[in-house]
Parts: sequence; C-alpha cells; structure tokens
Amino acid sequence: MTGDMHTALLIAVMAGVTILLRFLPFLVFHNGKTPAYILYLGRVLPFAIIGMLVVYCLRDTTIHAWPFGLPELAACGTVICLHIWKRNTLLSILGGTVLYMLLV
Repeated sequence: MTGDMHTALLIAVMAGVTILLRFLPFLVFHNGKTPAYILYLGRVLPFAIIGMLVVYCLRDTTIHAWPFGLPELAACGTVICLHIWKRNTLLSILGGTVLYMLLV
C-alpha cells in the first residue's frame, strides 16, 4: 500500500467514525424519548470536560522558578476577563492563547 493510499484510507476511516458518532444518538433514541441519565450527562459533561482541559493545560506549570507561572496566570485571567466581557468562547480562548504564546 502506498503512502497516499494509506493516508486516504486513514482519512476515510476517521470520517466514517466521526459520522457514526454524530448519528448514533439519533439512531439509538429514534423514538424521541431520551433517558434521564443521558440528559443529565448532557448537562454536566461539558463543564467536567472543560475542567479536565484546564487541569491538563496547567499540570506542568512551574511555580517554584522563574517565571513562577505568570504567563499561565495571565493567560487564564485573560480568558476569564474576555469571557465575562464578550461572552464569546472562541474569542476568549483565542485571546488567552495568543497572550500566552507572546509571553513564552
């Protein structure tokens, strides 16, 4: 198998899995009655996932040596302030990321 064929096959499989995962809830709950635990997970999982991403991103922050985690703190503060000000998640993440990259 050539490199191009292998790449095309990988992309096709990833696209198929993505499409399947997008349509799976509609196939499983086709009668319109979604179980209460699925609705509960839909309410709480986004916040849990964001919390885990914050922990993952800040896990290697060094607070005992220069710059003492200041770039990370400034970026987190920027994300929070931008989100409170504009209520735009994409803008908040982009602003925090750009500031962090400029500081490091």
